[in-house]
Amino acid sequence: MSALGQLLLTGVPGTRLDPETAATFRRIQPGGYILFGRNIESPAQLRALIDELRALSTVEPVVTIDQEGGRVSRLRLIGHEPPNANQLRDARNPELITRHGRITGDLLRMFGFNFDLCPVLDISFDDEADNSLRGRCYGNSVGEVVRNATLFNDALRGAGILSCGKHFPGYSRAPLDAHHELPVIANSREDLEAHELSVFRHFAKQVDGMMVGHGLYPGLGEGALCSSLSSRIIRDLLRKDIGFEGMVVTDDLDMGAILNHHGLEETIRLAITAGNDMAMICHRVACVEEAFGHLQRVPAADLDRALESVARFKARMTPPDPWDEAEFHRRDLEVRQLRADTLGAEAADQRSPEDGKRSPVELY
Repeated sequence: MSALGQLLLTGVPGTRLDPETAATFRRIQPGGYILFGRNIESPAQLRALIDELRALSTVEPVVTIDQEGGRVSRLRLIGHEPPNANQLRDARNPELITRHGRITGDLLRMFGFNFDLCPVLDISFDDEADNSLRGRCYGNSVGEVVRNATLFNDALRGAGILSCGKHFPGYSRAPLDAHHELPVIANSREDLEAHELSVFRHFAKQVDGMMVGHGLYPGLGEGALCSSLSSRIIRDLLRKDIGFEGMVVTDDLDMGAILNHHGLEETIRLAITAGNDMAMICHRVACVEEAFGHLQRVPAADLDRALESVARFKARMTPPDPWDEAEFHRRDLEVRQLRADTLGAEAADQRSPEDGKRSPVELY
């Protein structure tokens, strides 16, 4: 049953693996790892950590991160901060967005990442909305998001990093932040089809993965279960109706939108039976072994489907570049130049207000 670990995407406790965590990961063989600011101390340390995670794995793991731009840029802890999606949008220069995608891919390959949890495909109806998406959206309309996110997505994938559209089925009209509580997105099906779902339909064949956000969508026929745990949202809408064939991953199951309403056993069962392929546990790393045990009680047909999807995804992953710290610094200088070209020379070394310090709640 150890293969079932392939359905878990887990966080990592710190900048180095302690013996107990290493033994747990070796035993349950998680399918992937997601890294945050708490895991990043220096360029060489980050590469060493990822090399160790890969060495523990009998099947090449997904190694992922949220490297978007602006405040959601984990690598700014050890390098320059890329411009965010709103800033690139406002620069009105497609070449800058293409450069951003390529540079991001080149940096991630240097460390051993193979999957980036972006682009954000949400539409910014209000650039100042307090729902965690401030600065992270590529446009204020369907056409603008499609145009700009396509440039980033194509360049990222062209650089050898698999991409993930988020946050399906559209999160930017959530009235509150799912990191803390479950939001209700009350818009009608017709409204969602004209806006949020129009973007996701466009990208269904262009992204390698899709992250399902946490929200209630009564207009989509689901007023009882969170979207990330709903077969109506994932199996019926995303898979059957929209036709997405890539890997489906939950948003973090440690967010308040989930923790406040479901226990771990119910969460894992619902996540996989709803149609997700990987269940993401970012912060409660000590619970990953318990989650592995709960997977063994999920119906075999659901497990087999998810395992096949993860295997197809992994067949497309690119191995890391050889480690070269001087080359990392060269690529990081490209980030600095991109920031200067987007925001002006005076902004080249500036950071967003959340200035790279490790935060107890990191956005994703």
